[in-house]
Amino acid sequence: MKKGEHLTIEVVDVKFPNKPYGFFEQRKVYPKLNCIPGQTVTGRIKKMKKDKIELGNVEVIKKAENQIEPACIHFDLCGGCTYQHLSYNDQLELKTGQIRELFGGKQIDFENFLGIVPAKQQFGYRNKMELTFGNAEKDGPLTLGLHKRGSFYDIITIRDCKLMDEDFNKITNFTIDFFKKENLSFYHKMKHTGFLRNLVIRKGEFTGELLINLITTSQSDYDMNEWRNGILSLELSKKIIGLLWTINDNISDAVNSESEKILYGEKDFHEKLLGHDFKISPYSFFQTNSSGAELLYSKVLEFLPDTEDKIIFDLFSGTGTIGQIVSKNARYVYGIELVEEAVEKANENAELNNIKNCKFIAGDVFKKAEELREADIRPDIVIFDPPRAGVGQKALEKILEFDMNEIIYVSCNPKTFIQDVEILKKSGFELVKSVCVDMFPNTPHVEVVSLLEKNV
Repeated sequence: MKKGEHLTIEVVDVKFPNKPYGFFEQRKVYPKLNCIPGQTVTGRIKKMKKDKIELGNVEVIKKAENQIEPACIHFDLCGGCTYQHLSYNDQLELKTGQIRELFGGKQIDFENFLGIVPAKQQFGYRNKMELTFGNAEKDGPLTLGLHKRGSFYDIITIRDCKLMDEDFNKITNFTIDFFKKENLSFYHKMKHTGFLRNLVIRKGEFTGELLINLITTSQSDYDMNEWRNGILSLELSKKIIGLLWTINDNISDAVNSESEKILYGEKDFHEKLLGHDFKISPYSFFQTNSSGAELLYSKVLEFLPDTEDKIIFDLFSGTGTIGQIVSKNARYVYGIELVEEAVEKANENAELNNIKNCKFIAGDVFKKAEELREADIRPDIVIFDPPRAGVGQKALEKILEFDMNEIIYVSCNPKTFIQDVEILKKSGFELVKSVCVDMFPNTPHVEVVSLLEKNV
């Protein structure tokens, strides 16, 4: 076999996250396609090494026995979902196996792995969607939706996304139909020209509030009143609490605000989780599945050691959801977060919930933790909820100087979590128990909640 030739394999498994593979002459073969175990696929060899082969231009020539028809009409083209062609039970089994393989590969004892907690909703669970204006092909008509699978530039219009609820789909469909008639340009990432950029829809699943944010450049003086009136006339199950128009001339893809105008209502919306009220700004991070967040934080509470009269550090605290939820019996909770706006909201929400024993601090997590130590404030329990990159060796070494006995680790990336666990084990910590929470059905993502205790 050589580069450019075709090769046919059976997919035997999928590594986390979403890396399917099969075998050819003792070498692993990785097809660049959304594959599931049991499918037979054929493709052209793109790369060859001693131990592995990569295939491109992959086609499925035989379905897996357990393969089902995806619920979404966009599944074959859209990059938003991965596993809709598997039943939900098969998805859970696949994700559980992936986590077991990750742990086993690092020789981490998995005896106390408690499996995976299923989501309450398999569809319509997202409380935030960030949609992009563009086109599906060069010089094609205006589109609004998600990236085409495998493409950085092509955007396909999403008319009936199964991860969104009916309100989100109505708002999306009205918006794309409206602006197609208006003949307005979308923002070209390469040329840095154009007007329409993003539509961001957020909701409070348990409050019934909707916040809609249209993001454009400043390259037009278009009057948004007709679009606003059309949105407000839609028959929706939830209440529009705010309608915003944000100007973003930044060349990056990130949704930023250089200026904004409130077209209707308010700038913030509210969500309730486990009896707590959270005020959320348009750009604040908040778990994108509210019912899933309740499952996740319930596991944190379940794993949490006795907090009576103890000091808790909530590191990478975001908008302070975990810190406030675990604060009930603690002496004090100190949350540290780099993003100032998130910290402002965290302290505002603590006041809103009448929580007196929480303080959230803005700044570098480890510099601020060191300042607390210099003030002779030391934690009994540390909670980590880091970004996808994990905590990391240097940072962990600094935190371990506090000599705490218990750690709760909430991870959105099991790979970096395992790297951090290896470091903690060398420092005398034992992984007591772990559980997965399926926050995002039909995708490869999974959250892990774990309790680690120091051997004494």
